[in-house]
Amino acid sequence: MLSCKEIGELLSQAMDRKLSFKEQLGLKFHLFICKTCSCYDKQLQFVARSARRLMQPGKENQGIPTLSDDASKRLSNTIKQQLDQENKKE
Repeated sequence: MLSCKEIGELLSQAMDRKLSFKEQLGLKFHLFICKTCSCYDKQLQFVARSARRLMQPGKENQGIPTLSDDASKRLSNTIKQQLDQENKKE
């Protein structure tokens, strides 16, 4: 059986790629018996849905304030720098 740490990785990867049948089976089995990982999965899905909703152009953000251009650029640059650092470590 997969560990909770491995399940956390798979849940994250599932947002970016299609999992293999074996990975999906192991994930579903673990989520069925582990309430902690099941809760984590629901939290990840909520965050992903919220982010997608915020990124939809032309839609009202339902009371959520938008970032200023400066804040958006700073955030984008920080993310790019961190990704570059992670890529250099690999």
